[in-house]
Amino acid sequence: MKYLFSIAILLLLGCNQKARPEAQEPTQKQTIESDKIQVLNFATFHMGTSSDAQNIQFDEENKKNQEDAKKIAQIISAFKPTVICVEVPANEDVELNAEYGAYLKNPNKASTYYGEVGLVAFEVGRINNVAKLYGIDHKLTYDYTINDALKNQIDSVTFGKFQSNPFASIPELNIFEDGLSLNEKLSRMNHPKFLDFLITANADILTYVGSENGFEGADEAAKYYQRNLRIYSNLNRLPLTKEDRVFILSGGSHTAFLNQFLGRSLKYEVVNTFDYLKAP
Repeated sequence: MKYLFSIAILLLLGCNQKARPEAQEPTQKQTIESDKIQVLNFATFHMGTSSDAQNIQFDEENKKNQEDAKKIAQIISAFKPTVICVEVPANEDVELNAEYGAYLKNPNKASTYYGEVGLVAFEVGRINNVAKLYGIDHKLTYDYTINDALKNQIDSVTFGKFQSNPFASIPELNIFEDGLSLNEKLSRMNHPKFLDFLITANADILTYVGSENGFEGADEAAKYYQRNLRIYSNLNRLPLTKEDRVFILSGGSHTAFLNQFLGRSLKYEVVNTFDYLKAP
């Protein structure tokens, strides 16, 4: 009987797990009742100059692009954030808020400061009367191209296959597809499968790279994990209360890592991005 009981428990657990929706899957808007700090963790591409290995073409000076960015800001503003965090180094907060203050005085003139920061985060702040913004980024040197510097003796086949067609596993979420609107690109970027893909593409894929007895690729990947842990640590430095509602705007790979950290947190609760953004 003991074994039958154990099997029954396992079956119940299995049924319960299947019944649970995946974290951050697009769902209908639900009211969240929690003592944790609510966080809208929003992924974007860089709408300006970037050192990223791949960049989406986006003319930040184009009037239509600026208007489209403002529409995204209006959508996000329904979250009613009280705190806004952006991908700007934490030691540049003075410059960040000087630029934000200038925008508040003249919001009809689009700000291109850090691309998406000026175009989207500044407008979200203005709409919600947020007094200041917080930079939480932490820069670390990271070599995306470590594979080029050595003879890969771990698994060049898996690495090469991924690099030749990164979107093979998620073709429906390819953000480089022609003709996509800004809303569609951001919807794809914020999908859980795409966020997982970004962790693979920016870090985990390098674990297939290394010399015969070395861990060169894994060590580079570790730097990217470290950078994102430090970003999370910067978030934890902020003087937040449970009444705060935190909006984080950052490049997609940082969003992906932060979702994992925030999802395990005793302090924060991640709201579903697709309560505000149209699902892809």
